[in-house]
Amino acid sequence: MNIELIIDYLSALSTHNDREWYHANKNSYKEANAEFEIFLQALILEIGKFDSSILHNTPKDLTFKLVRDTRFSHDKSPYNPAFRAHISSKGKLPVPVGYYLMIKPGNQSFLGGGLFADMFKDATTMVRDYIVQNGGEWEQIIHEPAFEQYFTVQGATLKNVPAGYDKNHPQAEYLKFKSWYLEYPVKDEDLKDAEIFLAKAAELFRIMKPFNDYLNRALAGFQMPGR
Repeated sequence: MNIELIIDYLSALSTHNDREWYHANKNSYKEANAEFEIFLQALILEIGKFDSSILHNTPKDLTFKLVRDTRFSHDKSPYNPAFRAHISSKGKLPVPVGYYLMIKPGNQSFLGGGLFADMFKDATTMVRDYIVQNGGEWEQIIHEPAFEQYFTVQGATLKNVPAGYDKNHPQAEYLKFKSWYLEYPVKDEDLKDAEIFLAKAAELFRIMKPFNDYLNRALAGFQMPGR
């Protein structure tokens, strides 16, 4: 596993973010992507020690393209210089929630988990309703000392508790959320030793697993919208 090769390629892509450079350096992309998939396979095996539901995944099915959708963006750079993957029982779909990895130079890498997809209103409602009924378990999970050491629940929020929910509910602040996710920042220097980073990532994903499990119980039966 050579994560530095990945960082070197992505750094160059960030500097030369145009289609001509990308196509002229396609072999460098293939080498970097191969290293990323090797790392993902090792990570799947480590996560599988505490979450066997993800062991059937193939690395290439978990990754996201570098190409950006620039239609509604002022930034017309054609590529996102980042390797990304989502590992869950159903691969890279946002639901069920799983374990997210982004490697991006400039200290922009992070490990993530939870529900990022606040555009799915049905999913948001399901989680809110579950928190209403299972608030004590929610508090226990997010205030576990190991969890608090590394994570704080993040997500887009409303200014007020949404209509239909008790504004005096013990978890009222979390009912304002439209998504509930975790991010642990990773510095470039943390990626130099792939074996050490692999062990760290697996341990952090193990700590976030109860949070993911809670959300997945809330999202049981959720259907992804049809295209």
